Amino acid sequence: MQKQISKNRSIVKQNYDWKSQLQNRITTADQLLQYVPNLPESQIFRNLYQNLEQFHELMAQMSSAFRFAVTPYYLGLANPENERCPVLLQILPQKPEINDEVFSRPDPLAEEAHRPLPGLTHRYPDRLLWYLSHNCAVYCRFCMRKRKVSRPESITGRENDEEVFKYIRKHQELKEVILSGGDPLSLSDEVLRSILGRLKEVKHLASIRIHTRMPVTLPQRFTQTLCDIFKEAFPITIVTHFNHAIELTDEAALAVRNLRMSGALVLNQSVLLKGINDSLEAQEELLLGLLKIGIKPYYLHQCDEVHGVSHFRASIESGLKILRDLQGRNPGIAIPRYVLDLPGGGGKVPLENDYRLDAKGLVYENWAGDPFVIYRDSSNADPDASVGRADNADRIQSTNLEPGLRGQPGDY
Repeated sequence: MQKQISKNRSIVKQNYDWKSQLQNRITTADQLLQYVPNLPESQIFRNLYQNLEQFHELMAQMSSAFRFAVTPYYLGLANPENERCPVLLQILPQKPEINDEVFSRPDPLAEEAHRPLPGLTHRYPDRLLWYLSHNCAVYCRFCMRKRKVSRPESITGRENDEEVFKYIRKHQELKEVILSGGDPLSLSDEVLRSILGRLKEVKHLASIRIHTRMPVTLPQRFTQTLCDIFKEAFPITIVTHFNHAIELTDEAALAVRNLRMSGALVLNQSVLLKGINDSLEAQEELLLGLLKIGIKPYYLHQCDEVHGVSHFRASIESGLKILRDLQGRNPGIAIPRYVLDLPGGGGKVPLENDYRLDAKGLVYENWAGDPFVIYRDSSNADPDASVGRADNADRIQSTNLEPGLRGQPGDY
């Protein structure tokens, strides 16, 4: 079902060509109010802004910082009558973006410190992150790369590509190249076909991964031509970024189906966002909805400590509780890994491993909250123990994680 959108209180027939959607993005306060004229009277607006003047001032400030932009399609999912509208809360600028008193670092993951060439981050020996574009269909206010995304001057031109390919061919320890941004699918089909074709020629690469939010914000991008390009580059992995079940539209489902039919593996990474999806009900609906349209939940990210996003950050304890409560009510393939990207460039660590040490081994809780002992070696196993049950174990706290526990690094 195609979504209706109004402009100046009249229904506008959406142009479902992806290029037209990009060309007609809403980018100013005046344009937004033409499409959502009742926004200033809504409760969500009153929750975010003191008055209309403050809203205009904040939107103007964003034009020289982290710009505002949204496709007509994605804006069509918004409901200003919902004071917790997950779409509006992800796209509307808020005052803490300018005056963030909690997070001060624009690059807390130290991506720039691991930059061998412009447009690359090479932190882990076996994988390389390549920023193909700093343009997106929609600029999400919780973006981890606000320091450069939405700024045209921050991206290197395609003239740098040859140096990148030389670097990839030289470093034979690389097993994976991750294409990210911004959104790499904002590039033309011709550029994407060329890049993917050249990467497939590098024999030491085992994986090509593309991170994109366009199945969410611009599903029209997944034309037959683009899916044919992905089919030529088989096998590739597409990691998309649905944060709420409201984003799982018929158009998004069709885009994912086309991707799956092209042979691509489709995964999802989402961010735990305060007041948007930080409840058991919101996560359960999202994760089961993803499964229904053919997407495997991959990561649930703890929001990064980027300047200007602290108002989005839910507590780690709330995330751990959600993951614990999902056990036993969601299929295993509909439960993501809850991960934290360590500030300072330490990489990802899993947060779902909730256990403590006792005299004999590791004590885990199952989905029902019952503690069980896993013996560390056979010498301290209790032959009389009943299937590892630790009836008298204390309730496990996330602060008692074993020192040195390390996770698998994913996208940077």
